[in-house]
Amino acid sequence: MNKHTDTPLCWHRGIPLLLALIWVWASPLALGSTPRSIENAVTLTQDTSSYTLSNGIVTAKISKHSGTLLSLNVQGQETIAIGIWSHDTTGGVDTQTRVSIDPSIHQGQRGEVSIKGISGGINMGHGPGAEQDGDFPADIEIRYCMEQGQCGLYTYCIFEHLPEYPAQSMTEARFCAGLTSIFDWISVDDKRHKYYPEPIPDEDKYCYTTVQAENRAFGFSSTTQKLGWWMINPSVEYLSGGPTKVEFLCHRHTDSRAAPVVLNYWRSSHYGGASVTVEAGEHWTKVIGPFLLYINSDGDPNELWEDARHQAELEMARWPYDWVDGVDYPQNDQRSTVHGQLCLNDPWMPGGSRLTGKLTVGLAHAPYLAPSAYGGTREITWQLNAKHYQFWTEVHDSNGTFSIPHVRPGIYTLYAFADGILGEFTQAEITVSPGGDPVNLGQLQWTPIRHGPQLWDIGIPNRTATEFVNGERYFEPGIQIEYTQRFPQDVNYVIGTSDYSQNWYFQHIPHNEDGQLEIAPYRGVLGQGRATPYTVNFNLDQVPRGKAALRLAICGTDAKKLEVQVNGTQAGTIELGIADGVITRHQIQGLWVERELTFATSLLHEGQNQLQLIIPAGSVNQGVIYDYVRLELDQRR
Repeated sequence: MNKHTDTPLCWHRGIPLLLALIWVWASPLALGSTPRSIENAVTLTQDTSSYTLSNGIVTAKISKHSGTLLSLNVQGQETIAIGIWSHDTTGGVDTQTRVSIDPSIHQGQRGEVSIKGISGGINMGHGPGAEQDGDFPADIEIRYCMEQGQCGLYTYCIFEHLPEYPAQSMTEARFCAGLTSIFDWISVDDKRHKYYPEPIPDEDKYCYTTVQAENRAFGFSSTTQKLGWWMINPSVEYLSGGPTKVEFLCHRHTDSRAAPVVLNYWRSSHYGGASVTVEAGEHWTKVIGPFLLYINSDGDPNELWEDARHQAELEMARWPYDWVDGVDYPQNDQRSTVHGQLCLNDPWMPGGSRLTGKLTVGLAHAPYLAPSAYGGTREITWQLNAKHYQFWTEVHDSNGTFSIPHVRPGIYTLYAFADGILGEFTQAEITVSPGGDPVNLGQLQWTPIRHGPQLWDIGIPNRTATEFVNGERYFEPGIQIEYTQRFPQDVNYVIGTSDYSQNWYFQHIPHNEDGQLEIAPYRGVLGQGRATPYTVNFNLDQVPRGKAALRLAICGTDAKKLEVQVNGTQAGTIELGIADGVITRHQIQGLWVERELTFATSLLHEGQNQLQLIIPAGSVNQGVIYDYVRLELDQRR
């Protein structure tokens, strides 16, 4: 099989020889995304109930009633059972259908259809968590677009809440494709890329969640048909939770005879969830997508996934798409590049102030309050925001220079965090004006919070816990059971001697002593445990004056509180906040939070000292996952 670096692998079996020779001349693999001949031009047909788009490679059938993708057929091979937007176009006062791009007047280069449901103030959508009579009062327009020569189909959805519509909060929102049973190889990320004919015993679908922003091409392939089916996100600006959001990408649905499922969630309740809440009188609109449903063939799963990732790079380079029209989707000449330099000023940093790892910089809406599912209100930060767009970039530059492209006009808060640095930089009121002029923020001084010199630290502040014991195996069902096997006497960490990759378990959970544990899909590990101390041993030449500050970066919690003892004396309790389900649901990162406890240095001794972090007794799912732990001295107090 030939390799090619410029055009994607794509379907070509069963094509007439002469046409195949034309395509092979253009690409050793097969069709690329550039039109090659009139034979693969887009055509559009319709009847009273559906539209059919075809380009001779892919044929898509779309319901005029709901906007559901009824069929995605490749040269006679059906690839889906159904493709559904959770918020479809049914349930309102009217449904409007139209051809938004007519291929007959565009030389067959592109065709697009639109199905729009008019809410009239009635709740629309019947996805996960929705009430029987609907979920959210917004006009919903679903579009499908096909390109000449493209091995796939674009789709996007436009939400518009009009001022006269009532207030409401949205439940889960996604596009979901149920594939046919030919697909037996799953590709979620580098750790979950395997033969997957059916779920493994004790697994559930949460074993296959991963960071959305890091995986732009995901899906299934067929080892028997040598066919791949992929969801490709060319941008993550329309998704929730920023660059650390963990979400479903694909899994097998055990309730449907292990049917392969591929999902593009843009608002969910998973791992802390995200929020979309609108008020009465508010005009709100958001465009989800376009993203690409991509199909390729004639390769093994590794080759097909490699090609899909390459196609994702091509789509990212084309973003924003110049063919999107008539909705709130600024073209490139109306978007801007925001650039600047983060200058770290951390005089207490051991070894000197410096950026040593990945720097993540983004623009997002400022924090605001919204109704909470638990009653009252909840602060919606970028980690919880699905209502607004976000724009992020990753930088591997010790100078802190960054550039964020394709930013829509608006007013944003700039956020930044970096591997090796505890905390987060923020700067409010960043204005991006229409017209595409670059925004130069210049040098931004970042002085991370420190109360004074650190006595010791454990781990790497990087918003995850992969550096700790078993951190790379977090998604395995029942991984909690291994804690008591690896640490029968619990964690006893000696500063200056211990290695956190060998001596600090990634989950701090109640310690089961009777061995009566059961792995239960969707419920984690069933069983109870006693209180578990993590003991940190450290030496002091003398008792310092002032206060000590214990600082915790936490990247997931299923517990409510954490007790702290210093040399056998109670130093205080740390409240952990709302649980995000990371341990029960097989993850290593959810919502990242900082917690702090100060205590009198009179609790410390000259010579050997012990600080204990204690998870209370309870279910072995009710623990905490640390990103990083540090003890500082504040001698100003």
